[in-house]
Amino acid sequence: MSITGWDDSIRDFLNKAGSDAPTPGGGSVAALVRALGASITSMVANLSQGAKFADVQPLMRDIVKQMESLSSRCEELLAADIASFQAYMEALKLPKSTDAEKAARAAAMEQAAVGAIEVPLALLKLCLDGLRCAQTITDCSNKNVISDLGISAILFEASAQSALLTIDINLAGLKDAETKRRYADETAALMTEISVIKETALNSIRSKIHSS
Repeated sequence: MSITGWDDSIRDFLNKAGSDAPTPGGGSVAALVRALGASITSMVANLSQGAKFADVQPLMRDIVKQMESLSSRCEELLAADIASFQAYMEALKLPKSTDAEKAARAAAMEQAAVGAIEVPLALLKLCLDGLRCAQTITDCSNKNVISDLGISAILFEASAQSALLTIDINLAGLKDAETKRRYADETAALMTEISVIKETALNSIRSKIHSS
């Protein structure tokens, strides 16, 4: 059985995620949802092939390659999410009997919190990349699977919202105000763009569905 859970069966992953074990947790589930969005986007591109789509073949092939790359990154981030949680738990266990130990423990916890933010932040950026790709092929995809492309956009945004919650809870634990503000500003900008692209893509997809 895979350490990250990536090679587990769906049943195994669900059982572990629903158990009393702390990992895989929300961050890992968000990474998996993001990968599912990539898979559906890739499916739409693969089904937009043949003579009817000859003028967009290079674009569709590029989308498939990008989704394969992003899925691989999701696997890496799933493992990183588990590792970052373990690092935070190790920091919590550090001794705090003396002032020196308290200072060392506080520094370790701050570093662990930053690590726990960086992972979902990277996932957030991948969600944005995925949404951009989905939007790119909205107007030229096979209409028979256009609803699936909409589902991929929803999955990307859901994964982003999940990653944001993980970021928020770890931001609350940061002591450095400037670092906290920087992360908050960056995530807010990313989420704004994600929301706009998702809504634009879905509006276009719904329009195509109703006009077919």
